[in-house]
Amino acid sequence: QVQLVESGGGSVQAGDSLRLSCAASGRAFSSHAMGWFRQVPGKDRESVAVISRSGGRVYYEDPAKFRFTISRDNVKNTVYLQMNSLKPEDTAVYYCAAKFDPTGYLDSLYYTGSSYDYWGQGTQVTVSS
Repeated sequence: QVQLVESGGGSVQAGDSLRLSCAASGRAFSSHAMGWFRQVPGKDRESVAVISRSGGRVYYEDPAKFRFTISRDNVKNTVYLQMNSLKPEDTAVYYCAAKFDPTGYLDSLYYTGSSYDYWGQGTQVTVSS
């Protein structure tokens, strides 16, 4: 079992920055690939960015490219999402998720929410124009 707790959300103006954190406890954090997802009421959850268990590979969906940075600290058992140049359309509940990747042979990325085993409770990000 892995427990995930997100923090760092809030209400900001367009153009501002936020850094989300997701603290993990329980099973070995470094054996899990991680991802950030977001959801707006009435819409499907969408992927934002994902990172391999080592942190050596990352992937961003188009809305996040060039503005967001995903990173992880396997000593602090934490994954981060640095969000810059925020836009009103970034308003959503942001969730982090963990995917158990025991072998790590390919240092894989997991792109879809259905691949993930554990989820946090979410943190609200609101961006006003």
